[in-house]
Formats: sequence, C-alpha cells, structure tokens
Amino acid sequence: MTRHEVSDEVWAVLEPLMPVPTGRSRPWADHRLAVEGMAWKYRTGAPWRDVPERFGKWNSIYKRFNRWAEDGTWEKLLAEAQKQADAAGKIDWVVSIDSTIARVHQHGATLARTTGGSVESHKNPWFEPPDHGIGRSRGGLTTKVHLVADGRGRPLGMVVTGGNVNDTTMMTAVLEDIRVPRVGKGRPRTRPDRVLADKGYPSKANRAWLRERGIAATIPERDDQIAHRRKKPGRPIDFGDQQQERYKGRNVVERCFNRLKQWRGIAMRSDKTARNYRAAICLAATLIWIKTDLINTA
Repeated sequence: MTRHEVSDEVWAVLEPLMPVPTGRSRPWADHRLAVEGMAWKYRTGAPWRDVPERFGKWNSIYKRFNRWAEDGTWEKLLAEAQKQADAAGKIDWVVSIDSTIARVHQHGATLARTTGGSVESHKNPWFEPPDHGIGRSRGGLTTKVHLVADGRGRPLGMVVTGGNVNDTTMMTAVLEDIRVPRVGKGRPRTRPDRVLADKGYPSKANRAWLRERGIAATIPERDDQIAHRRKKPGRPIDFGDQQQERYKGRNVVERCFNRLKQWRGIAMRSDKTARNYRAAICLAATLIWIKTDLINTA
C-alpha cells in the first residue's frame, strides 16, 4: 500500500480550489497526483529528479509547480483556505510574529545574486528579489522566513529574506502581507486585533505604526531601552500582569515553525529562487489550514 501525501479528506476540500485549465492544447494530468508529488518532494527534501514515478513524470510535476509559483496560484490557494476559515469564524485575530532561519543547500545557491534586496521588493509575493532571499550570516548562506501566525498557530502572512536581515525592520512588511478575503463583497481583512512579539521588535517606529492602525501590541522592552528611559524619563510601556499573561500566547508562532519544518525541503532550502521556496511554504501552510479545520470540525 502507498501512503498518501494528501489524504482523501484533505483533497475533498482542496480539489475545488485547484485551477481549471483554460486555453491549453493538452489537458493537465491528474491534479491530485501532481500535488502529492510536490508534497512528497518537500516533505522528504529530495531532489525533483527523485520524485517517484507513481506521481508521474518529475519534470512535468516540477513545471506545474514552477508555473503556479510564477502566476501566484499557491498564494491564491492559501488565501482561499484562509477565507473559508474566516467565514466560519475560526481565525483567532490575536496574532504572533517571529522569524526562523533555514540553511541554504549548495544546490540552492547557484544563481548570481545582487545583495541588498529591499523591503519594497517583497510587496509582490511572487516577485523574485535580486538576492533570491539568500544572505550570509553566522550559519553561512541562509534564508530567513518572517511569519505571522493566528492564535491557533496557522500562517497568516510571510516574507522571505536573506538570513542577515534584521527582524524589527521587517515587521510592517510581514503584517502588510496579511490579506484574508471576505466571502462575497468587501475588502480583505488586513488588520489583526493584537500583535504579540518578542524583544526583537520593540522599536519606536514599529509601535507607532501599530498605533496609527489601531492595532494593540504586546511587545516587551529590551533592557537597553528601559535603561535609556531611566536616564531620559519618558512614558513607560505598559507590560503589567495582564500583558505578561497575554504574552504567554506568543509561542503559537514557534509551534507554527515546528509544523512547517517537519517538511525537510522547508527546513533546508534547496530552491534556487525565493519565489519557489515561498510557494513551498504556501503549499504546506494551505494543508495546515485545511487539516486544522477538519480536526476542529470532527
């Protein structure tokens, strides 16, 4: 017997969301086999050429995955899964933000890179940054995934950068990536009720940005900020017992990273482009959303 990468229950939810072929001379092969082949590749971290033949030709599976990464299909699938959860009232809008590092395999670092990819380049999720989301840090060539998760540990938005990019500078870009569509008419929801973050994000600029948008924040101050305020008195940040109790919920983003990194192709990046690496995260995130909703309704 063959273990399915995508269960029948999950596929029943995912199948209606898949793109319909239009204007093609040759029809697509079975979507489910192709998606299972993609999931197998990223779960195991194997090269594309090693995808088993039971899923079809590896080159056809790769081309379909790459095409959907280029046209934003994976982003749309994730948005549809989020939309269904929001319509059912299953999104906890007290969100947590953090980042995680992934080592870049030597096969993923073969393209020429222009360092200094800007925050502006990440406003279009499937735009390929000039540095391909690869930077040099203490661990060598690394990629950093900046991610915001809802209160149940599901990915809401993300940005892929080089591993040397500072967390605090990416906070606004990550939160701006939240776009949960509404069922029927209406703008997508982009603002959470509250943001939980650790001491990597307590800059004045971040707090001001959240304040301007009416988003509550639970972010502790660093020791150097507290010491500076004592020398030059100012308004202290409220981080009393109630805030400390809220802060305990921040670990949901860590649990989200743990679930994503069970996919070995995400834990170690072998994709040459940041666009395809992000698409792989969107694939894993979509399955996380669907599976969580199935468990909650069971």
